[in-house]
Amino acid sequence: MIFSLFYALQKLNLAVSLLSLAGFKYKLMSDFLFDESGLSQETIDSFRATYDELREHFNIQLTGHINFHLEDFEAFNQYHNHQLLGSYVIKNGHSDCYLLFVDTKAKKAKEGAITGHYEYQTWALAYLKRDFGRVKIRQETLKDKLAELIHPLELDFKEDKAFSDTFYVLVNDHAKAIHCMDRHFRNAVMDIREDDFVIEIVNHTLIIGNKKPISPERAVYMAEFVCKLAEVC
Repeated sequence: MIFSLFYALQKLNLAVSLLSLAGFKYKLMSDFLFDESGLSQETIDSFRATYDELREHFNIQLTGHINFHLEDFEAFNQYHNHQLLGSYVIKNGHSDCYLLFVDTKAKKAKEGAITGHYEYQTWALAYLKRDFGRVKIRQETLKDKLAELIHPLELDFKEDKAFSDTFYVLVNDHAKAIHCMDRHFRNAVMDIREDDFVIEIVNHTLIIGNKKPISPERAVYMAEFVCKLAEVC
């Protein structure tokens, strides 16, 4: 009788432990947002470290399902396929901003065969008050400067030579872009210390990111940038 009771208690303790572990795993998954199956351990660690760092700096929450219409942006149309793995909203007391974890797939030729190449990237997104039209901003290269001598395409700000010498700006509506890209906007962009980043705006929606591997520091920096822009623009 005593042995049976002891055995029953052991089974009960085991069941409670398993339920607690399952609850812990569920909490981790629900907090972290997306399914990690199929990802390498290195990629999972990068995503989790980024998530933890963001939580240290911002009030972030899961978004649930939101269609951010990433297909509208040239940055994602260059890929064979892209998938939003997960997204978080940054509650900053002004205008909500977002961090997106994106899985991109590019086709590459290797030894006579076409193979798929996957990249996991972090992008930040903000909804702006003003309608910018379509705008693309990246750091200007020597090739850009030489091309401009022959066939000028970019938007230059004569009153802000430092900005125009640093960034290559393409727009589809000069009047909208000049009105919206005021001194506050340009100063925020000038403060960016990241290389190889791209800013793309489609009307009221801005994204910023690059092809570099995911890192906590880069994600925090991009989040700070979009939160700042959401306040002034």
